[in-house]
Order: sequence, then structure tokens, then C-alpha cells
Amino acid sequence: MERKTIQEDIRKACDVLRNGGIILYPTDTIWGIGCDATNEEAVKRIYDLKQRDDSKSMLVLLDNPVKLQYYVADVPEITWDLIELTDRPLTIIYEGARNLAHNLIAADGSVGIRITEEFFSRELCKQFRKPIVSTSANISGAPTPSRFTQIAREIKEGVDYVVACRQQEQTETKPSGIIRLGRNGTIQIIRK
Repeated sequence: MERKTIQEDIRKACDVLRNGGIILYPTDTIWGIGCDATNEEAVKRIYDLKQRDDSKSMLVLLDNPVKLQYYVADVPEITWDLIELTDRPLTIIYEGARNLAHNLIAADGSVGIRITEEFFSRELCKQFRKPIVSTSANISGAPTPSRFTQIAREIKEGVDYVVACRQQEQTETKPSGIIRLGRNGTIQIIRK
């Protein structure tokens, strides 16, 4: 896809996000359903589309680790090393989530955040200037699709915008690793 076309795709996706819509987009891992992570109504629409209990939190993407401090009350010092040293996408669950939609934050006050390095999702986050929800593009309980062609029609039809970029890719993708960081620096591996 040409760079001009990718920029147009990002612009359209940002317009939808700014208007409270939900999108289907490629990330640094699997295809995700996304919205403005600060908009409670948009977050609710994703829970409804996925037929998912809102007690199961969803993660958010950021384009730059510096932004973590705005969405996490006390970022553990080890975070910076983990982000710098990881060689694959890593979602970190932080305590003390803030400045996000209330229904996106887990009952214990935590939230999962991933710093994306993949070009499209990084540029989307950068141009949108807010965190973007990223949850697997499937109905809750159904298998997670690893390619765009495996995404159910009801998901594709249930969003306000489907990003054109990377739809033709056939590479099998995997979800990120997940760890939970305690404020005291403890690390719990959730998914390798």
C-alpha cells in the first residue's frame, strides 16, 4: 500500500475515533477492534459488539512510553527496561490506571497498556493523540483470528470503519505477551 494511501486510511480512522466510533485495524500483533480509550460510550459499544462482559478489561495502545505517566499513577521504574529490552510485543498491566474511560479500567484499578512499534498502529496513535483500545476482533469466546480474512462478518459489519491497510497479509500473527507489574516492582507473567 502506498504511503499516501496509508496516511488517508489513518486520517479516516482518526475521524471515526474522534466522533466516538469504533474501528477494525491492524496492530503490532493481531487485528483489533478499537476506539478512543477515554470515551466510555465507545468502549461500551465494543463490549456490546464482542458480546463481552464489561468486567473483563481490554488493553490500550500508545505510541510512546513517555505517555504512560499520564495514564498510570505510578509507573514502576522497571517498566522502562522491560519496554526497551523486549524483542516482541508486550502488554503490561499497571496498577493505578487514570485518565481513561471508567469502563475500561479493571475493578482493581489496573489497565493493560502496550507501546506499539508497528508502523500503522503507531502512526494511528500518534496522530489521534490519545490511547486507543485494542481488543481481539472476535465475539467473546470465539477463536481469535490471526488474519483479516478470518474475522467474522458480524465484526466487520459492526464497526464504523474497516482499515484497508494490511488486509491482504497472510502471515499468521500472535497475541502479545502479558505481564502484570506491581507498584513494588513484582512481575507476574500472565501470557508468554
